[in-house]
Amino acid sequence: MHLIRPAKMDDLPTLLKLARMVYFINLPPEKDIIAEKIRRSQASFRAACEGVGMERLLGHSSAGSGAASAKSPVFMFCIEDTETGNCLGTSSIISRMGGPGHPNLSLQLRIREFFSRDLQQGVKHTTAQLHLDESGPTEIGGLILQPSMRGHPRRIGKQISLARFHFMGLYRSYFADHVIAEMMGPITPDGHNTLWEYFGRRFINLTYAEADKFCQYSREFMTSLLPREEIFLTLLPPEARALIGQVGADTAPARRMLEELGFRNHDKVDPFDGGPQLECRTEDIAVVKRTGRAMVGGACAAGAAKAEGFISVMHAEGDYRAVYAPIQSVGDGEVRLTRETMSALGIGAGDEVGVAPDALGKAAAGTKKKPASRRPVRA
Repeated sequence: MHLIRPAKMDDLPTLLKLARMVYFINLPPEKDIIAEKIRRSQASFRAACEGVGMERLLGHSSAGSGAASAKSPVFMFCIEDTETGNCLGTSSIISRMGGPGHPNLSLQLRIREFFSRDLQQGVKHTTAQLHLDESGPTEIGGLILQPSMRGHPRRIGKQISLARFHFMGLYRSYFADHVIAEMMGPITPDGHNTLWEYFGRRFINLTYAEADKFCQYSREFMTSLLPREEIFLTLLPPEARALIGQVGADTAPARRMLEELGFRNHDKVDPFDGGPQLECRTEDIAVVKRTGRAMVGGACAAGAAKAEGFISVMHAEGDYRAVYAPIQSVGDGEVRLTRETMSALGIGAGDEVGVAPDALGKAAAGTKKKPASRRPVRA
């Protein structure tokens, strides 16, 4: 069985190894940065367990610090093989990405048309302009899966990805009405991006990796140094323009999955690598809508559980646990589970659990299955 739980310090070596497998903006291969993310996540899970209000948590952030979501709750999940205890992958949610005084940044793309009556010729240009969003949307990211788990029959990648939406459905007040996912643009194995070299670095004299690392602490330098004026992308070389709105091969499966859930790109891209920013209303996400709570009526035989879905529980001190397992629904808000599931979750008859039936069903199952790849999944 595979258990989804909060990341813990014991996972740090594995998470660092995963981060080093492929360049990834949400999980940089820096031990101290990952450790700090784990600490913030542990505090966030404890706050959710104790019912600490979102306003109180955000009240500790400094609007003038320039650090987008510096104090916003971050929930970092790991999926574990219960037989070996090994961490197989991770994903994250940032409750509020930016806010008043420290906006989330993207590039808004537009098409400009020009026409000469004398020449009887017209031309179209794509432009990009810095877009500052202070609404504080929720952001999902940090999805990386062990290469050996790609194509697993239990869809491990989808489990650790969609489990985030189940958690959002259970703790709705911690998350915004709008969710974004900044998809990774094409990155070279050594961490370079052509668009950054021809665009971002013209205004910010840092390498892509250096700028990304500094973003973990503050984004003020971006709002201060990137131009606010509309920029004609025609001025960029073709190899840089070709990357705008594209994703790397390792990110393509995650993009398809999110688009099947209802996420869409509204002509916004990341100012670093040009990857598309996908967006969706929180209430429109199928897994969020399917999530509810139920009482455990007791154990059932595996053959009696005709459905599957996420089952979760929050124990003391933020010890959150979730599995994707068989469910027998008996009506009136009551479910029966296999003894294996109840043991993995540490629950018994009469306990309240979170339930999301058929969370990996058709709406979230992805496109036709492809042969397994040895590359990590990322988003």
